Amino acid sequence: MAGLIRQGDVEEVKARTNLADIIGDYVTLKSAGVGSLKGLCPFHDERTPSFHVRPQVGFYHCFGCGESGDVYSFLQKMDHVTFSEAVERLAARVGLELHYEGGAGAAPEHGNRSRLLAANQAAADFFVEQLGSPGAEVGRAFLGSRGFDEMAASRFGIGFAPKSWDELTKHLRGRGFTTEELTLSGLVSSGDRGVYDRFRGRLVWPIRDITGQTIGFGARKLLDDDQGPKYLNTPETPVYHKSQVLYGLDLAKRDISRNQQVVVVEGYTDVMACHLAGVTTAVATCGTSFGVDHIKVLRRVLSDDSGAGEVIFTFDPDAAGQKAAMRAFAEEQRFSAQTYVAVPPEGLDPCDLRLHRGDDAVRRLVDSKKPMFEFMIRQLLSQYNLETVEGRAAALRSAAPLVSDIRDETLRPGYTRELARMLGIDMVEVSRAVAAAKAKAKAGTARADGYRDGSSGAAGGDFGRHSPGPGDAASVATVNVERPFALVELPGDPVTRLERDGLMAMLQLPVIVGVEIVGRAAQTSFTHTGLAIVRDAIAANLDHADQADWLERVLNDVPPQLANLVHELAMANLPERSEKEVHRYVKDITIALIDRDLLRQKAELLGRLQRADPEQREVYVTLQRELVRVEAERRGLRDE
Repeated sequence: MAGLIRQGDVEEVKARTNLADIIGDYVTLKSAGVGSLKGLCPFHDERTPSFHVRPQVGFYHCFGCGESGDVYSFLQKMDHVTFSEAVERLAARVGLELHYEGGAGAAPEHGNRSRLLAANQAAADFFVEQLGSPGAEVGRAFLGSRGFDEMAASRFGIGFAPKSWDELTKHLRGRGFTTEELTLSGLVSSGDRGVYDRFRGRLVWPIRDITGQTIGFGARKLLDDDQGPKYLNTPETPVYHKSQVLYGLDLAKRDISRNQQVVVVEGYTDVMACHLAGVTTAVATCGTSFGVDHIKVLRRVLSDDSGAGEVIFTFDPDAAGQKAAMRAFAEEQRFSAQTYVAVPPEGLDPCDLRLHRGDDAVRRLVDSKKPMFEFMIRQLLSQYNLETVEGRAAALRSAAPLVSDIRDETLRPGYTRELARMLGIDMVEVSRAVAAAKAKAKAGTARADGYRDGSSGAAGGDFGRHSPGPGDAASVATVNVERPFALVELPGDPVTRLERDGLMAMLQLPVIVGVEIVGRAAQTSFTHTGLAIVRDAIAANLDHADQADWLERVLNDVPPQLANLVHELAMANLPERSEKEVHRYVKDITIALIDRDLLRQKAELLGRLQRADPEQREVYVTLQRELVRVEAERRGLRDE
């Protein structure tokens, strides 16, 4: 049995890994101040970013749903891998050889995610090699007929599955994979004659996740005697979930983020045609309709919170295309970005368009996009006879709710006028119908998608300026540590705010503040119970303030119910923006915490001095000396 990975290696891998690079494969991150990045949370739906990453601290935290952790926990949660798999994946990424306790090597881990990914990659390599074989002439001919040369096939990793019962199966068994692993990965199937290759005599596209790992395949029928469907995809597996995968996203994600645009097409060859024509933001679903899970993935890559982005759907003008458009429109409002529709001329999909009219025609298709609402209104009106009064009235009844549902209020009047023009009905009458539809919608049950308010009210806000009102439930200086506690529950009085901000500075930048100053601040009195517990954990781990595991040690020393509070204190934005300002601020706020404590001591000493009997000379002198010491310490703080 394999041993555990040595702890020193676990820490070394983490130290060599940039957390932002790993999370950036899944979420588009933007600057949120010095040393802080933010994006849309990958663990819950939200309109505005509340997911914060601090690469220097090595932790992430979502102020909306409370998810937090380090690079290992992120991979475990996102990719459903074990801790060991997460360490091994990152070790391979940074080129570090791992050592295992007792001298043992890595566990075989048959059937787990890493083995399934390895099997898929081995199959992808096999298919690519087979594309050059004599038996793959039909596959090469198909690619040529669609305008794709050898370089294009290589760019997208296209391969060929030989027309053989079990050639792939034998090949992968020879590489050490078991029948169970091959079955679990969806590469083989079982029948009366035993195990056989799932893909046979077909052109094969590797389907990769957002990080570029091969998780499945899409295969097109080429041979007349193939009785299967035109396209055959990998079935659902532990690593492949078609409702969450977009073909080409691994290639397109950078340009999607950079250009704030994504083009959704219908097939593998359409994605290829778009990318080769210069539309490098194109993606496609894999054998399923565009749905909610796809939207979640794209919103994270688009960083879809400003409304400035574009989501462009391309639909064929036939019945199937119209049906696809209706499905996409049903989910349109889940995007903050503006949605558009681009309809290819003469029913040509992007691949055919490129083949017959060239790369420029594909680019013009994308440029010719129309707002989705305009497209849908036109589609709706086309179902009615607008030459009759009855037809126009019925069309108005159907279209008014559509216009009333436009989320951008600045666009709604324009579409109301456009609807009136299309119908040839007086603007006042159309406006009245839209307003009535809006009122009816408000009177009914609230929209059940909760999506618009997916994050908590304070998510992603500047907690350094949170100020609850007098009725806030947390307006007392104690905390019930029997349940999880959050920053937003802290009272907004100046005393608690200072304690909170001081702890933020000490947790986030202890070395910049100065370990000696942190140690002095950790000895001051606190009025809030929960913050006092965090202060004590800081004091107990002061010797590790300059080490990579500083935050982990503090977390380990607080009750589990306060772990979320520590994460939020460590991740919340500091108010200053430039590095110089932040460094000055964290020292000043921590010194202010010490100065407050010294002022308290001074007030106590003055009170004791007033009450002291002058005849007790020794007591009187001692109190005066203490006052001088306190004042000297305060002057010293101001010179820091």
